[in-house]
Amino acid sequence: SPAQQVIKIVHEELATTLGATNAKLRSPSRPPAVVLLVGLQGSGKTTAAAKLAKQQAGIGRTPLLVAADLQRPAAVEQLRVLGERAGVAVASTGTDPVEVAHAGVKEAERLGSSVVIVDTAGRLQIDEDLMAELARVVDATHPSDVLLTVDAMTGQEAVAVAGEFASRVPLTGVVLTKLDGDARGGAALSVKGVTGLPIL
Repeated sequence: SPAQQVIKIVHEELATTLGATNAKLRSPSRPPAVVLLVGLQGSGKTTAAAKLAKQQAGIGRTPLLVAADLQRPAAVEQLRVLGERAGVAVASTGTDPVEVAHAGVKEAERLGSSVVIVDTAGRLQIDEDLMAELARVVDATHPSDVLLTVDAMTGQEAVAVAGEFASRVPLTGVVLTKLDGDARGGAALSVKGVTGLPIL
């Protein structure tokens, strides 16, 4: 019917826009793979880090979580609790986020971990000091993936956020959080369309 034809066309366009294949985390030739989670405050980075670690452990990799969010009170403790639940070790030594991230990668090398997931502090993209700090974390850890964590409920504002982060750090993908709420996922289409980054 004509209605079914319209739905078919829209479905095909959505598939084309979002990509026909599933994107995966990169695997560098020399482990560990370093995955950096970045994004605004409250976007769900810490929880996403723990979920990603559990997923990686489930496919046979040995993850190490690094708590480099020293801005938010109890962020380190939150990651420790989530890591414990997921059965994944958590590292956080130092008082400077750049040092913590760098030390975490070194610890992963020592432990023989195959993937390091670094939880960074949430930041407003207009906060120049924190954005500069984030660039230093990237320089110190040489990540194989830098994933922008976007709250699906932010809607079209996610486009501006993605654009700003992409201009400051080498993003390789997007993680959409809180899709179990009433968000309709329009941000996914916009972010993919503007940045060209895969939604992991």
